[in-house]
Amino acid sequence: MTAERIESDLGGSGLRIGVVQSRFNEDVCKSLSAHCIQELLALGVIAEDILVATVPGALEIPLALQKMATSGQFDALIALGAVIRGETYHFELVSNESAAGLTRVGLQFGMPIANGILTTNDDAQAQARAGEKGVAAARAAVEMANLCSTLEDLAADHELDDESD
Repeated sequence: MTAERIESDLGGSGLRIGVVQSRFNEDVCKSLSAHCIQELLALGVIAEDILVATVPGALEIPLALQKMATSGQFDALIALGAVIRGETYHFELVSNESAAGLTRVGLQFGMPIANGILTTNDDAQAQARAGEKGVAAARAAVEMANLCSTLEDLAADHELDDESD
């Protein structure tokens, strides 16, 4: 007996994606965004179905994502930012709180949110990882939007089966 399996689906056609990009550490964030959008387009998401909003920093990202999720206009959301370690505890605070905020919004709205917020020790690490992280965030958003859609369809089919019994 073989278990039913849902495979990865990276087809972005028909998906509407919201992106929230921090402006703090702007060069890194612009690189994250450029790579992310380039990958979304490569996956078949059309430019008109991508909305990018910028916010001052990583701590503002969850609120902007929440507003986007509330709109009901998006299949998935992407958070892009760069938190680079400094000499104070602030790095840990911003890293932890921004990540927790993304999780809360995703669970509150049942919406995939790809975490593309870099947390690095220095600028060089952030620059080196920006391209890869932007691409990975785009791929995660598309894959999770498709998975959620498939799971919702399965749930609806199950409800129809239950009604016909």
